[in-house]
Parts: sequence; structure tokens; C-alpha cells
Amino acid sequence: MRIAVLNKDKCKPDKCSPFGEKPCIKYCPRVRTGDKTIVLNEEINKVEIAENLCSGCGICIKKCPFGAISIVNLPDPLKKEMTYRYGPDQFSLFRMAIPKKGKVLGIIGQNGIGKSTLLKILSGTLKINFGRFSEESPDWDEIINYFKGSELQQYFTELKEQKIKIVHKPQDITSIPQFVSGKVYEVLKKNDKNDIIQNIAEKLNLTKILDRNISVLSGGELQRVAIAAGFLKDGDVYLIDEPSSYLDVSERIKMAKLIRSMTNTDKTIIVVEHDLAILDYLSDYVSLLYGRPGVYGIISHPQGVRVGINIYLNGYIKDENTRFREEPIRFHERPPQESLYDSGNIILSYEDMETKLGNFQLEVMGSEIHAGEIIGILGPNGIGKSTFVNLIAENVKSNNSKIENEINRRNGLKVSFKHQYIQLNEEMKVSNYLNEIKLASYLSESYKRRLIDNLKLNDLKDRLVSELSGGELQRLAIARCLGTEADIYLLDEPSAFLDVEMRLQVAQLIRKSIEEIKKCAFVVEHDIITQDFIADSIMVFKGSPGIKGRALAPQNLRDGFNTFLEIMGITFRRDSVTKRPRVNKLGSNKDEYQKSINEYYYIPKK
Repeated sequence: MRIAVLNKDKCKPDKCSPFGEKPCIKYCPRVRTGDKTIVLNEEINKVEIAENLCSGCGICIKKCPFGAISIVNLPDPLKKEMTYRYGPDQFSLFRMAIPKKGKVLGIIGQNGIGKSTLLKILSGTLKINFGRFSEESPDWDEIINYFKGSELQQYFTELKEQKIKIVHKPQDITSIPQFVSGKVYEVLKKNDKNDIIQNIAEKLNLTKILDRNISVLSGGELQRVAIAAGFLKDGDVYLIDEPSSYLDVSERIKMAKLIRSMTNTDKTIIVVEHDLAILDYLSDYVSLLYGRPGVYGIISHPQGVRVGINIYLNGYIKDENTRFREEPIRFHERPPQESLYDSGNIILSYEDMETKLGNFQLEVMGSEIHAGEIIGILGPNGIGKSTFVNLIAENVKSNNSKIENEINRRNGLKVSFKHQYIQLNEEMKVSNYLNEIKLASYLSESYKRRLIDNLKLNDLKDRLVSELSGGELQRLAIARCLGTEADIYLLDEPSAFLDVEMRLQVAQLIRKSIEEIKKCAFVVEHDIITQDFIADSIMVFKGSPGIKGRALAPQNLRDGFNTFLEIMGITFRRDSVTKRPRVNKLGSNKDEYQKSINEYYYIPKK
């Protein structure tokens, strides 16, 4: 079968040929023979492609100056497995994930591959159409009959009859204060059906913020409140989209345990998650989504958790004989050699210092950072990590002013900051920000090209910032940060909302960029695997969240991860096939053994 997809955001007939015939229409061989394979719909001022007439020659793809057209050949058997299509020449989703009562289904896939579409179908927001529209759309009986013999038959029967209560935890939790107001306790109390609010507050570490207003909560606090509110609603089906964003490692484990506890009461749980270690920890089985973002997505058959994640990393599904990634994603089992930057040019040095922010006090042990070096910052939420990078960025005044003297008076250093909560002009087009990077005289052409290409920003250039998703906004903010002339680069949670591939691509991009321009960077990141890819050394924050924090001097990767994970009380083992890190269950033999030899992340060979 062949699918032709038009990206309507990119299709601009007035710009590609204001007066003459549109290139995609003019050069189409089938149009020349008299067929109406591609036509201009003057009502919406977009072209439309008749898939059944398309020969698949690909000429229109090459002639479109905006890259708005995609034509893909797929195996014929998939034609009978199309479950949803947004329009005749729009994104298609094939097959369905199979949720089961009392089980956690994990969903893995790139952004734009159909995960949100899948959740909308399971929530009843979208109705399966099998790629048929208007009067030809299937009714509920046909949909239920299509899935006869599987768990989906019962699921869609109950969905049709409105017998199941569905709870949806959205991806974007930062917009919650726009729709919900009041104190945390009041918001949770409204959802508390079984009078268990205190129990859940303790499990998610919410007891200290119950009296706070929703509008003043941090990202991590909002995430935990959203998860708690969903749990308290006591639904039948839980659709949970990226529950680990903004949470530290310890909070992620607590969240995963809470989600797993719902299986004891026969709940149906579907979780979309990009942190592979957490997805591995909380799922009973997984479904992979692969295809081409924005064009089509295929849902794999259910796989066991360990095998499914390994298949996703390798990029080859054996039982479907399908390869969807050219190169497998690889992990290193041992830390790299000792830092190469100890003897390099020192860009910033600072002495021991203290600062206060309200009732919170932060102590920082003095250290230095060298040209080409990246210091990864790890620590629980509320411990002062963002306060420290704000200190560097001169947004917060240090009581003893030592770091200010370093930056302002002695060196005159410049700082580029990618904030945790991204603030860009929503009325501006992405192309305006890209032009700033392209015109930067202080960057090499290869550097600028790598920045824009690796973050796939050309696909977004004609859109407004306000139209971008969380992951798209994150990519633009990273590019803007790394494309700004500076001596010190500060990136606060650069992997938030990014899929697995993009997280690792961003990690490699940050490394290459800092090495090439011979500057330095501090990176705050909760995803242990991503931090492992990025950092040369680790700066650990410890103390009492919200009260007092202490930033230790940077350590090598092994010592840094050991120090941090000992504080968290968590150990990681390595998968025997892919070497990816996997969280050990608390109190297991491997957990106890690794703690006894003080190896929490990198395991020495016996």
C-alpha cells in the first residue's frame, strides 16, 4: 500500500508559486496525463493528494520548496490494520495497543509517532475510523466486531456504553495553574473519593506543600500533585503521559511504585514514558511505536518489558521482520577515563560561598571548570540546583559576592542560560530564532548546520512559538542557548519532554558543541542515563530540600554517581544484552550486593 501525507502547516501555495501553477501539480506525471492526482483546494488554499491515483514517483516531494509532501510505500497487509487517520492525506495510525486489567502497559516511541493519538482513542476523545471518513465512518458495532476475540473487544464495548471511568494525566503539567486554582489540599480533597489523601500525600512527599497555592508550585511539585489527583479520582482506566518529567530519581521511583500499586485493585494502566529505566521499573509489558513522525505510526505487537525495550534500542522487530533504526542505541558499561580537562584552561573558578533565598540556605564548595568541560549537576528537587545555576547567571546575588567578582570584575565572562521553564516570545516565528543562529559570525558554518539539523528545527521554521509542543519548544530553547556567544553555558533539564532518540542526540550535541567552541557548561539533569552521556564530571547536591542545600565539589563520574545514588538509596544494574542501566528493586540481592561494595551505577567486572 502507499500513503501520501501533506503537512498543511508547511504547504504554502501563495509562496511557492504566487501566480503560476504550483510545482507539485505542474510536474506530476499523472496530472500531465489528465488525472487529478494533486489539486489545489481554493477554499482552504492547500493542495490535496489523491492517494489512489499516485504512482509514487516522488517528483512532487522534490519540487515542493517547503518539504510539505511525504509519500511512503508500506507492506500491503497493513492496509487492513489502519485504525485511525486524521484525513485523506494526513497522519495514519496502524493497529492498537492492548490494555489489560491489573497490568501496566508501557508505550515507547518517538515524538510525533502517534502516542497521543493512541491515548485519545483509548480515552474516547477520538473514535476509530479505519481510514474512512464522513458517511463511511464505522459505527461502534463494526469497531467492536473488528477486535473480536481480544481484550480490546471488551474495552471498546465498555467505552461505548460509558461503563468505565477514564482518568487522563496530561503531558504538559506547567499549564495546570491556568485552569486550576486554590491550595493543594483543596484541589486534592475534591478528587478524594476514598478518604486517603494523607496516605497519598506521604507516598508522594506532598505533606509539606498541602497548604501552598497551586500557582506557586514548581514543575516537580505540580507533577506530583497531578499524579496524586489522578490516583485519588479512583478511575477504572488510567492514561498517564510522561509522569517522570521534572521529578528527581527518588521521586520517580516513588511515583512508579504508586502506579504499580494500582494493579492490585485491577485497574487498567497505560503509561507513555521516555525514561527507559523508569518505564522498565513500572511496566508489565510494552508496545513500541515506530514509523515516520508526522506521517505514519505502527504499533507493535505486545512485548515483555526487558525484551521490548531492547528491541526498541536495537531497532529491529524479529517477529515482524522490520528494521526501523539503522544503528542501535549503545550504552557504555564503564565510565570513561579520568577527565581530560584537569590541566586545561580554567574558564571559571569560585571559592566556598553561601547564599540565602527566603528561608532556604545554600552552601557551595569552591571549585573550577575548564575549557571544553561539562559538569553534570545531580540532586533531589528543592535542594538548590537551580539556585546555583541562577547564581552563575547573576540572577541571584550571592551574600559574599565572590562569584560575582569572578564573573564581572576579573574575567567579564558571558553566560547563556536555558531555563527549566522555557520563556520565549510566543508571537515570534521559529524562523526568527533560526536566523539569529544562521547570522552569528562567531560560529562556524558546520557548527550552525549541526545545531539546526540535529535538533530538526527546519521542520518548525514556519510555525509560531505558541504552536510548538513541549518537545519542540525544548529543542528550540537548546539551539538558542548553544547558538548564543558565551563562555559558560547553563542548561537546566534539557531532556524534559524529549523522546529517547532525541535525548541521546541532544546529549551528544551538547558534548560536541562545548568541545568545539572550547567553552564550558553546567547541566542540571534528572535522567541518569542522559547525564551519563553528557557529563565529564558530576556535582552532587545534598541536604534537606526546601531548607538547606550543600553543593559538593565536582567528582569523576564513578564517584559522583556513587555519592548521589547512595543519598537516593537506589542502585542500577546493567542489561546483559544492551548494557542499558536498569533499576534494582529495593532489598534485592543485586541491590544489597552493590551497596556493600559501594558501586551504585558502574559495576566492576568480577
